[in-house]
Amino acid sequence: MGSGQKTVAVFGAYGHTGRFVVAELLDRGFAPVLAGRDAGKLREFAAARPGLEARPATVDDPASLDRALAGAAAVINCAGPFATTAAPLIEASLRAGIPYVDVAAEIEANLDTFARFEEPARAAGIAVVPAMAFFGGLGDLLVTAAMGDWTSADEAHVAYGLSSWHPTAGTRTAGAVSRQRRDGRHVRFRDGRLEYSHDAPPTLKWTFPEPLGVRAVIGDFTMADVVTVPSHLTVPEVRTYMAVEAAGDLAASDTPAPAAVDERGRSAQTFLVDVVVRSGGRERRAVASGQDIYAVSAPLAVEAVERLLTGRTRTVGVASAGAMFDAPDFLRALSAHLSVELP
Repeated sequence: MGSGQKTVAVFGAYGHTGRFVVAELLDRGFAPVLAGRDAGKLREFAAARPGLEARPATVDDPASLDRALAGAAAVINCAGPFATTAAPLIEASLRAGIPYVDVAAEIEANLDTFARFEEPARAAGIAVVPAMAFFGGLGDLLVTAAMGDWTSADEAHVAYGLSSWHPTAGTRTAGAVSRQRRDGRHVRFRDGRLEYSHDAPPTLKWTFPEPLGVRAVIGDFTMADVVTVPSHLTVPEVRTYMAVEAAGDLAASDTPAPAAVDERGRSAQTFLVDVVVRSGGRERRAVASGQDIYAVSAPLAVEAVERLLTGRTRTVGVASAGAMFDAPDFLRALSAHLSVELP
């Protein structure tokens, strides 16, 4: 990549995930441009990182977004709720002619991105990759890798074995926006479509690979995988599950935000993502494990940007991680951050 291709705008740079993304960009030799809505927080964040430019911008001011993206080769949107920020940032990226990546876990916001921007992005020859994060992106890559040479499957299951879940303020806000948009209903993907229901999700048993083993999980704890996986794979049933302990942490209003325990700023949280795809009595599995779901979203997003800028892609327009990239190769490239077992 030339020097011009090394400049990447990070919107929401001072947020919890944004900070990890900025650090990952710097580790890889990129030049992050710090952008965000709160000028005070942005200046404070930039002051501790001499040489990095801060560009305040708001989603209701297109000119400010254009200034924030000026000269950048790509943009990573880390600022939720994405129901508010995704569309204006994508529009700005299309005006700038640069790829867009976000870390949105909001199901509805990701649906909006596919529905609204597939045609404009494809016509412009621009890549737009939503949900390029722990939820939505990682699961999609694992399902895609597990599918291998299968052209379709009967069902895909994504079980999240989180040791705990200390949500950020952004996670709580995004969750509130999603619940409001779906009127408090639960969502699931059945028979090739999304279904909404007021039924309480069931508590089930899931047999994770060791060391977790058999654990209680909340069934139909639906995450962005129900958008990303069906966007490019023929799988009529996509189900996601969450460890009971982590679901309880998320539901409790007094669960504190993540606390750093190492020099990289990661929390003590560990995760194991267990993916099972089934087709006609056959079964394939893919597993990923690591530390801190927010921290690991940074290498996922930055690896995506690096591949977008070096032409290691499979399509243009709006596409999920599994559709845009070579899934097994992408996952193996993250060996410093993830342990992965593929079929």
